[in-house]
Amino acid sequence: VQLQASGGGLVQAGESRRLSCTVFGNIFNLNVMAWYRQAPGKQRELVVRILSDGFTTYGDSVKGRFTGSRDNTKRTMDLQMNNLKPEDTAVYYCAAHDLETMNQHWGQGTLVTVSS
Repeated sequence: VQLQASGGGLVQAGESRRLSCTVFGNIFNLNVMAWYRQAPGKQRELVVRILSDGFTTYGDSVKGRFTGSRDNTKRTMDLQMNNLKPEDTAVYYCAAHDLETMNQHWGQGTLVTVSS
């Protein structure tokens, strides 16, 4: 399984942006998919975790602003980010846990920069 993140770029504070993670391989083996982010000089943090049954958990800093979704038919996981803030500036990574191989897969990351 390979993951490819896309959709990053430069946005103004208050604007929206949508990221997408495309799965190359069997998405049905991925029981957990997630978005993480890492800001300069900071540790990687969870943005949203989506289980195969659709149950979703958000990081405290994005609750109410970000929405994660997963579409097994399209083999994608999206992250809708609204009301972006400069502190949302980070490299965003998609990740997935493969239930068959017990491996954790990571995408290459996509940079989101929010200007004030």
